[in-house]
Amino acid sequence: MTAKPVLNRAQFHTSVAQLRDLPYSRAEIAFAGRSNAGKSSAINLLTRKNRLAFTSKTPGRTQLINFFELDADIYLVDLPGYGYAKVPPAVKAKWEGLLSRYLQERAALVGMVLIMDARHPLTPLDRQMLDWFTPTGKPVHILLSKADKLSNSEKALTLRQVKQELAALEGVSVQLFSSLSRLGAEDAAALIEGWLAQACQQDPQPAQ
Repeated sequence: MTAKPVLNRAQFHTSVAQLRDLPYSRAEIAFAGRSNAGKSSAINLLTRKNRLAFTSKTPGRTQLINFFELDADIYLVDLPGYGYAKVPPAVKAKWEGLLSRYLQERAALVGMVLIMDARHPLTPLDRQMLDWFTPTGKPVHILLSKADKLSNSEKALTLRQVKQELAALEGVSVQLFSSLSRLGAEDAAALIEGWLAQACQQDPQPAQ
């Protein structure tokens, strides 16, 4: 194993539709976010690979959990986007069951990166993701994406408001982010790699 997992080593490993098919993992970071919040663009920027993650032509239809390997049994995990209005109720229920169980039960999961559109942060579904994951005691880092679409004063106000609303939650950090302007990319990459490096030092137990 290398001394430190580095994001630009990411390569597609597998896609799974059921929790029973999750691969053996020593450590992984999950990326979550509403459909069209900029999750795929964030993953591509942070890994420096333009087409590692891609958006479905039909937003909200992708039901797979995608694993990108950084090192032996160390992964970035791209979770299905949520919140797309045209998804049938049965599909929505299936997603919720998959996401909630994965976030609450996956032992190898060491942290979650939650992408929110900076113009519309903290939707009810974003809060649901936090409600599922924060009780585990593992850290959450929120990327307020598409921040390039806000003025400087709007950026500052949005960041302050989101931090204030989440102040009662332990282990939650927030930053501005833009895949277009690369705002916050270096800070986000350093934080994620730090999470993984710490987890590898602790030699976490496998998830299965």
